Amino acid sequence: MPVPTSHAIFRKLLMVFWSAVAAMGVLPAAVSAGDTLARVRSAGVVRCGVNQGLVGFAVKDGAGRWSGMDVDFCRAVAAAVLGDAEKAVFTPLIASARFPVLKSKQIDLLVRRTTWTFGREAGLQVVFAGTLYYDGQGFMVPRGGAAQTLPDLDGAAICLVKGTTHEQNLDDYFKAHGLTYRPLAGESTSAVMQAYLKGDCTALTGDASALAALRMEAPDGAAAHVILPAMISKEPLGPVVTRGDEEWFTIVKWVLFALIEAEERGVTRANVRQVQEAADDPALAAFLGKTSGPGKALGLSADWVARIVESVGNYAEIYDRNLGCQSPLRLDRGLNRLWNDGGLMYSPPFR
Repeated sequence: MPVPTSHAIFRKLLMVFWSAVAAMGVLPAAVSAGDTLARVRSAGVVRCGVNQGLVGFAVKDGAGRWSGMDVDFCRAVAAAVLGDAEKAVFTPLIASARFPVLKSKQIDLLVRRTTWTFGREAGLQVVFAGTLYYDGQGFMVPRGGAAQTLPDLDGAAICLVKGTTHEQNLDDYFKAHGLTYRPLAGESTSAVMQAYLKGDCTALTGDASALAALRMEAPDGAAAHVILPAMISKEPLGPVVTRGDEEWFTIVKWVLFALIEAEERGVTRANVRQVQEAADDPALAAFLGKTSGPGKALGLSADWVARIVESVGNYAEIYDRNLGCQSPLRLDRGLNRLWNDGGLMYSPPFR
């Protein structure tokens, strides 16, 4: 009789271990599915935490309908998991409340211009599904005022929102450059904007795109305010979910990648069904659900990507509608261009 090798003995021990684990009904957390998808399907809606009101990202009109890039992303998730982009509901949140509300499961997904950082993932037990928008922290000052460069802000009062990365970034930058400042922190974007407009502070600091949106709504006109060209931080803004639910995390992550991949493949809101029907490229046919694709592995319909694009468009369409050439903001895409157009937007393969 041959003597078992150490590898064979290890395999037998491993099989015994897993049999015992199965018998006890215990599975490691890393392979266990959470309950978010089941909860979403039972409720029939995806609950998203969004900004209280910021043009381009999340704002509610007079009829009560929300619009914006973050809002569209939430609708994309609803289209993927429920087959209907309108089955998304929105909870406006101040910055300091967003993580407690997410962790208490009052929302299923946080899409509130939230910066992806090591400290948040490691310390708050949350995970970021990717970057929806690449931004940076900037400063807005009155046009023609005494401060027109960052060194001019030495000793100045600076308005900012509590509970954001901007607090630490500001402190780090000014200390590193031998500058002093007086922080004037408020609970909400609207509160700090009002303080800035009243002259309580010399400058308002925040994500550059948010400053552009706030400047548009200034009562004395956007031209009366300048966003300084210098930025002091990287602010990758993305959707956030609670840790421990790999199934939900994977779905949200690949919804984001689907929007980017659709743009790269030229699949738009207007042509998605025609492209799906005519697709003879096996990879494209699988991507859009004409043939068996990645949807089954996520517990989604075969045409989940087509439903997303049909509902909200691809990444470029979402960007242009809310922030770019079709919006009042007209923000250049910059780093948010596709990887093959000088930007950072890149999807892993759908295989």
